[in-house]
Amino acid sequence: MTRIRTSLILITLSIAAFALSACGSNKPVTHGDSEGIYVNAGPLYYQVQLSRELNPQSVEDREYLADLPAGTTPPAADEEWFGVWMRVENDSDRAHLAASRFEIVDAQGNRYQPIQLPQTNPFAYQAVSVQGKSGNGQPVLPDPDSAAGTGPVQGSLLLFKLRTSVYSNRPLDLEITPPEGGSPSSVELDL
Repeated sequence: MTRIRTSLILITLSIAAFALSACGSNKPVTHGDSEGIYVNAGPLYYQVQLSRELNPQSVEDREYLADLPAGTTPPAADEEWFGVWMRVENDSDRAHLAASRFEIVDAQGNRYQPIQLPQTNPFAYQAVSVQGKSGNGQPVLPDPDSAAGTGPVQGSLLLFKLRTSVYSNRPLDLEITPPEGGSPSSVELDL
């Protein structure tokens, strides 16, 4: 019984120490070592929900690739469609514009910009104003009641066309530049 009690006390103290160490830091997180970590870019928080190659032959992926802008060419033999699903949160009391500038950067310094998907694609990321907690709208993007918000990923799609050489040039970082300017924040993609 004493060993169990000692173990419980040690576990409780470990949890308390971890919680207290987290409370002392107000420094914004500007780099995530993997997806799922919230990073600050300006006043908003960005979380990569998922990133993966898209297969145009897949029924699910065809929906993500709907309504590509006119003149968008399909990937060449050494390219692929790549999706990054993003969630944005506003913990402040007032509305802020979401970032519109994203880039994937590989270990060789190659940069890839997303293809601007039209608003007719219900999964497309749109750089809109995200309401604050005291506003009338949702303090999160995508809207939880939208197709992107209720879908299996619960994020808005950023669509990239990447060279397949990125698999040899890992890690890949998604850079998020705040609309107000300043240094970009980044998330290492799970590729």
